[in-house]
Amino acid sequence: MRKRLFQIAFLFLVVSLFQGGAGLLYSATDPLKGLDAYILKAMKDWELPGLAIAIVKDDRVVLAKGYGVKEVGKNEPVNENTLFAIGSNTKAFTATALAFLVQDKKLSWDDPATAHLKGFQLYDPYVTRELTVRDLLSHRSGLGRRGDALWYGQDYGREEILKRIRFLKPNSSFRSQFGYQNIMFLAAGQIIPAVAGVSWDDFIKDRIFKPLGMTRSNTSTRDLQNVDNVASPHTKKNGKVIVIPYRNIDNIAPAGSINASVLEMAQWHRFQLGNGKYEGRQILDPAILQITHDPHIVMPVGPAQKKDFPSTHFVAYGLGWVLQDYRGRQIIWHNGGIDGMLSQQGFLPEENLGIVVLTNSDRNQLDSAIFFRIVDAFLGEPVKDWSQTLLTQAKENEAKGEEARKKAEESRVRNTKPSLEVTSYGGKYENEMYGAAEVKNEAGKLIFYFNSKPMGALDHWNYDTFRVNPEAFGSFQFNEYLENTLVTFRLNAQGQVSGMDIEELAFFERAPEPEKEKD
Repeated sequence: MRKRLFQIAFLFLVVSLFQGGAGLLYSATDPLKGLDAYILKAMKDWELPGLAIAIVKDDRVVLAKGYGVKEVGKNEPVNENTLFAIGSNTKAFTATALAFLVQDKKLSWDDPATAHLKGFQLYDPYVTRELTVRDLLSHRSGLGRRGDALWYGQDYGREEILKRIRFLKPNSSFRSQFGYQNIMFLAAGQIIPAVAGVSWDDFIKDRIFKPLGMTRSNTSTRDLQNVDNVASPHTKKNGKVIVIPYRNIDNIAPAGSINASVLEMAQWHRFQLGNGKYEGRQILDPAILQITHDPHIVMPVGPAQKKDFPSTHFVAYGLGWVLQDYRGRQIIWHNGGIDGMLSQQGFLPEENLGIVVLTNSDRNQLDSAIFFRIVDAFLGEPVKDWSQTLLTQAKENEAKGEEARKKAEESRVRNTKPSLEVTSYGGKYENEMYGAAEVKNEAGKLIFYFNSKPMGALDHWNYDTFRVNPEAFGSFQFNEYLENTLVTFRLNAQGQVSGMDIEELAFFERAPEPEKEKD
């Protein structure tokens, strides 16, 4: 049963985006022909409130435009200056920030991470010793896409998260395979204050935003409170598109907290395509920037992807970028998202072409569809209807998810009872990495708290297993990443609760009851 935690849109990286399909031949002399109509129809099909796109060609912004509205139910239009959360597209900014420090001779790509992060430790002592700055930025630590519950929706600060990551066991050997890892990008970002004496946020603003004229871009949802023209995040709940609050992710900021507009992201692409030059000024050494665009770990290309996307022969990860070949050209790209927003950016160095797509909903793949539709048009190649293909795929996946839910329901053992009185399961629980959990008895229900935050009621499933139900709070709660998660209580030899297993997360040991004071 897939949990929302592992479907977090933040840093949402999809390699198999590409599906086949016949299309029309677009002339490279008029690549924007029909684009508006295509986008508007696709937005309607996906029920997307708003989006914005920017296209850079030959160091010129040839298009920067908004579509739809900033918030559903309101008539405020999106434009080229509307701010969106860009999620994992922040990673390339972090890698480039470290490139500046390499240029400043304050670090080397192959410095051990521990040379700059005092006390930094991973589960494996060998990996702790050998892990380099380059490894942090290329998803080859061996930890994989795990540990996100340590920061997502939690109050732990950056330092505390890095302190606790030492308890996460690896899921593969070091440098043997690609494994998307947000917390390693946090570690990379924390190198900046260690060697430059300023925060990651201030360094990004001073060394990247400022010289590129990205005056509205920022690194925190807190900064959005003081600016106008901001898109609202949306999700789909019970078949209806609704507005949700921004989630503050300052504690994992180097992996995905930047907010920007397409017009300002276009300046970022001019800088990338210009090999570190912007408006005639060489800001970053091209040889150093190139290292972020070079492959550092191979990413898998499965048979299904190869069948549907035959022109791709390789996919790899650089430093904050995905690299692949497409129709004989190289594409350097990334996508990302956080609750309520998804985005994609990428550029083709041989075509001197850059594209940015920002959306204000987290239940769509339209960012990818529009990106590749524009690429096809500028290459003068047959254009696949990416939107329709990905929409069909999304509906098929939704149907598969519903089928999986039905099978899970069918596997439930009916007419069972908990081993103990329900009140016996209440208490405090601890995990050395994730922290505290608590089960409270409230008005006859067991309510599950994760690090003091209510996740939902524990509805009895079967035997000593319960299911997290956020709906028990009576309205949409912005904590659904543990929705439908199964929590199984363990009993010791004396028939007492010794701990609980949170499905696909970890085991939490029952904390001892505090001793009562004697009279």
